[in-house]
Amino acid sequence: MTAPLAPSGQGPLRRALAGVRWYARELSGEAKWDQYVARCAREGTEPMSRRAFERHRDDHRENGTQQRCC
Repeated sequence: MTAPLAPSGQGPLRRALAGVRWYARELSGEAKWDQYVARCAREGTEPMSRRAFERHRDDHRENGTQQRCC
């Protein structure tokens, strides 16, 4: 994903902070929840709870097959 463009009325410090916030959310996985909820809204399905979503992500990460040797 690309960083959202800041409105032109914002100063450089505010744009920089918005970029840092976006980067931190992407890096931590926080944005995945927002993407999931948006996808459910587009598809017209009921999203699972945040807790169930995080548990599913953790289970997939821990039990999923790895494409590397170690």
